[in-house]
Amino acid sequence: MLALLHTSPVHIPVFDALRDEAHPGLELRHHVDAELLERARREGPETVTDAVRAVLRQAVAEGARAVLCTCSTIGGVAEAAADGAGVPVLRVDRPMAAAAVAAGPLVVVLAALESTLGPTAALIGEEARRSGRPVEVRTLLVDGAWPRFEGDDTNGYLRLVAEAADAVTDADAIVLAQASMAPARELTKASVPVLASPAPGLAAGAAAARLGRRTPSHRSPGAVGHPGPAVHARE
Repeated sequence: MLALLHTSPVHIPVFDALRDEAHPGLELRHHVDAELLERARREGPETVTDAVRAVLRQAVAEGARAVLCTCSTIGGVAEAAADGAGVPVLRVDRPMAAAAVAAGPLVVVLAALESTLGPTAALIGEEARRSGRPVEVRTLLVDGAWPRFEGDDTNGYLRLVAEAADAVTDADAIVLAQASMAPARELTKASVPVLASPAPGLAAGAAAARLGRRTPSHRSPGAVGHPGPAVHARE
């Protein structure tokens, strides 16, 4: 069984559909806590560490063989809270970040929430150092998109995301930082890869659940004293 930590219930049918399509037989158990994102936005992601640890303990007690955090804002917190969980804890956007780095040195990150931009840019930097590739990350907030999402105007939300992607120039890859943005890929006319997190993230979670044991944490090589290529981030 794979447990998923969401900060919005809209993700449940998305991941259920991906499971049915690509991972039949995988049991998913969804835990939704919107307050985690709200608090992380107000006070900083680190303030939800204890709450995330509690979710991990509950998931393991219920039989989870792995936990996948689908919120990009608190994904780093979930990974950091994995010590002692006894099962792999993954963030949904790490495989997407690795794909962005592989696509080329110029990466544009789109997000509807400002609180997501920093964690996603930092994650891409980690993956760049892990792979030994230089990368420049440019972050863009999609103005007006989040109020559409909160107002249940999904079509308007996705249209704004797609329009923002289409307006990007001089990029090797465009990253849709939030899982809720994924359907906008079908609306874009961008000439470079537009990457979303749900499908590759769930694939990684499914693989971890099959193994059902702890995996080494993903830490930036630079964070432990190893040199890496230059990583530039700008808004």
